[in-house]
Amino acid sequence: MKKSRIAILLCVILALGNLWHVRSVNNETTQTGDVDTDTQEKDYIKWVEFNVTCEAMKKAYQYDLDTYGKEVHLNWVSLLAYLGAKYGGDFGQYKAKDMDEIAELMINGEKTEDGLAQEMQYYSYYREAYGAVLDGMVGEYQMEYAESTESEKTSKTSKESEATAGTGETADESGTAEESKTAWKTVYGLKAFHPIAKSFPYSDYDDFGVSRTYGYRRNHLGHDMMGQVGTPVIAVESGYVAELGWNQYGGWRIGINSFDGKRYYYYAHLRQNRPYAEGLEKGDIVQAGDVIGYMGRTGYSTEENVNNIDEYHLHFGLQLIFDESQREGNNEIWVSGFELVKFLYQHQSEVQRNDETKEWTRVYQIKDPVVEND
Repeated sequence: MKKSRIAILLCVILALGNLWHVRSVNNETTQTGDVDTDTQEKDYIKWVEFNVTCEAMKKAYQYDLDTYGKEVHLNWVSLLAYLGAKYGGDFGQYKAKDMDEIAELMINGEKTEDGLAQEMQYYSYYREAYGAVLDGMVGEYQMEYAESTESEKTSKTSKESEATAGTGETADESGTAEESKTAWKTVYGLKAFHPIAKSFPYSDYDDFGVSRTYGYRRNHLGHDMMGQVGTPVIAVESGYVAELGWNQYGGWRIGINSFDGKRYYYYAHLRQNRPYAEGLEKGDIVQAGDVIGYMGRTGYSTEENVNNIDEYHLHFGLQLIFDESQREGNNEIWVSGFELVKFLYQHQSEVQRNDETKEWTRVYQIKDPVVEND
């Protein structure tokens, strides 16, 4: 009798254990059920693998641009999220016709984003995950152009909306001052910039996740772009400088938070002696396209201002933040920038050099609404 009671008790314990395990799994992934809100985990994304191809991003972006201002405006991130859900995140399966088909259905009103969220099990996940990477990169903003070459300078990555003109003084080659005009155009399109200034050469390859051994064995959580010492480094997105200074792994580095708090951009191994744009300080606000620093090879040293990296390059890292607990520690989410950098190559910041100060600055300014509204 005692043995049978013990057996029954063990069965009950195992059943309760299995129930607890099922509820734990649900809490980890979907946060469904009537679990006590004081004990369940917070409901936020804990892992993202971003392998959307440059080709897919370009096509989705073109749909977004072409339908802007029309009855049905296609959001490029939503198109990519649909394909992410369709492919299970594997863009090795990408076919342009798959995007054409869903775009046509949405333009014709046969499909909606809300409908996709209901029909596809993981659409909402991919929309939030891909949105964390890309949502701040496209929108309406103002861009400055030299009026005399306005038609040449208008970006192919945006749609012009309206203009207001201003005047300024410039000097011609002989040193005589002459009047020139600049025009501010309100445009819709890509407002994020490539991390390397226009006309500066670089080379790269897909190196995300490869092994690193300095200090301890770890994976490379960034994208390296090899180039010339002193190459101007550009702010990809508008934000504020959260970190600036020496780190034994990254050398002289800059960390910039996006205004929506979802993205942390990390620029490392900057130039010895003069790593940063003149006057840049922690807490400063930068606009997309600003020169923030210069390529170098500092790092791998506990001593400051040391060149211990073998090759001049920029380490460009992108961290996603869904919860503040993910900013530092074992819960950090870093995504590959290889395909993203290829996509952003179509929008590089044009820069000019001041021979007296040897500083580089952008030629044309922008007015990003997220800065003005912050």
